[in-house]
Amino acid sequence: MQVIKRLLYILSLLVPVVGFSQSTLLPQGYKHQPLMDRLEIRFRDSAMSFQNLKPFDRKSWVGVLERLDTTAVFSKADAHNINSALMNNSEWVTGSKESFQSRKPFLKTLYITKTDLVHVDVKDFFLTVNPVFQFMVGKESGTDEKMFQNTKGATARGLIAHKIGFDFYLTDNQERPPYFVKQFEDTFHAVPGNGFYKAFKETAYDYFDARGSVYFNVTKYINVQFGYDKNFIGDGYRSFFLSDFSSNYLFLKLNTKIWKLDYQNLFMELTPQEPINNGSVLLDKKYAAMHHLSWQANRWLNIGLFESIIYGRENHFEFSYLNPIIFLRSIEQQNGSKDNANVGFDFKTNVAKRFQFYGQVLFDEFKLSEVKGGQGWWGNKWALQLGGKYIDAFGVKNLDLQGEFNMARPFTYSHNDSVSNYSHYNQPLAHPLGANFHEFVGIARYQPHPKWNIQGKLIAWRQGLDSAGINFGSNIFRLYDTRPADYGWSIGTGRKATGVNASLWIGYELAENLFIDASLMVRKYDVPDDPLLTRNITMVSLGFRMNMFRREYDY
Repeated sequence: MQVIKRLLYILSLLVPVVGFSQSTLLPQGYKHQPLMDRLEIRFRDSAMSFQNLKPFDRKSWVGVLERLDTTAVFSKADAHNINSALMNNSEWVTGSKESFQSRKPFLKTLYITKTDLVHVDVKDFFLTVNPVFQFMVGKESGTDEKMFQNTKGATARGLIAHKIGFDFYLTDNQERPPYFVKQFEDTFHAVPGNGFYKAFKETAYDYFDARGSVYFNVTKYINVQFGYDKNFIGDGYRSFFLSDFSSNYLFLKLNTKIWKLDYQNLFMELTPQEPINNGSVLLDKKYAAMHHLSWQANRWLNIGLFESIIYGRENHFEFSYLNPIIFLRSIEQQNGSKDNANVGFDFKTNVAKRFQFYGQVLFDEFKLSEVKGGQGWWGNKWALQLGGKYIDAFGVKNLDLQGEFNMARPFTYSHNDSVSNYSHYNQPLAHPLGANFHEFVGIARYQPHPKWNIQGKLIAWRQGLDSAGINFGSNIFRLYDTRPADYGWSIGTGRKATGVNASLWIGYELAENLFIDASLMVRKYDVPDDPLLTRNITMVSLGFRMNMFRREYDY
């Protein structure tokens, strides 16, 4: 990673020379993501077509909002959300900002705007600072212990002369999650979405969530981000390329936007599978390089190519993977084909200003001759996603539906060594289930009033698990060399497991970015002849949060 840091240093020397305006990015779980989806489908703005590379940049988002057809008719909820989105990204708003001001600032210096505790906007300097907190209590059936989430911290973002951007997010967390999340932690020694953690009150966890980035442009078209955070590639609820399920990681990202193309280079420093981290031993590192190229073929069709390499090199980056040009597979072969290479294809199409259809195909390993042979060769490792979105469904304003089907063959993402599997800090980099599964995701979102949001979600899956110590390809951390046979593999091979996770969330926005949340979840998980894994639960929770995303248990 020292090479990446040096490359960043060299690039940073160019900033005073080129002097192009630079934007920070929208946060994970951005509250206006449904609005972004709705506007992309309805207006088909070319800039929005590249929001499959998340997080999206604030400047482009405001540009989309300010280009909206002023003669278009918006629902009351959409009009409210558009104004709220502009207010929360005011540094890039070119029109009047008078409506963003608070009528009565606190102590005359705090909350001078409706969105920010501290807001500084002067020549060559912009800064916002805000508190972050989430307090949730809940009850899970079958146990006397109360669930809880106790989060407190701060977030900030800023611009220096509109040439250098920076942001950070820091929280201290204590959490007692549902029982099945504890089972995940017991199995993989990881709290989903987080890194180092400690025990808290015997059955709960204590951890920090620290993120931060600096941003600048080296030309008008190339943006650079150096940070410690998460990324997501895709248009679906899940991603087979890169999701935000795992912990934060150090990365260097170059994003090039020109003509109808958006090209992203992502160089990452990751942590391989480790036993329990007691905080007193220096952990090893592994590395990844990813490329994604999007082409906006026309107003309604976007096509993308993806590739990635995961590898270990005695704790140093492989220099040849710094090549910014796509097709890393050729370099991997030149190096001896030792590393874990993946390639993929994705698409997105917007139809009739109401529908969006999207998909991903990922190939970990593939032989057409073996597919034609029909014998279920283990090495045909691939994953497929197909999904669709329907806005203002059945003529009901602000009722949006989404359906998604995901499937992954056995042994996808695994490798023949424990370092190069598709993971970070004992968690999958892509889908939470790992591999060897079918999954359906259905989501209904409804905003009947600007202040109210309702979401129903149904996730159902079937997976083949290991049995009697035999590797059936669902656990990406197990070496694929330990498979019991070369042929006879299909999705679901192994010990059959079925699951259903149904949830309902109702949220009310008391003030800008301050929410009251109420949720109900019913989860049924069945593994025949295994009472330790088979468990049906009902969970209810109530909480409030400010300036952060909801903690969801959606797997």
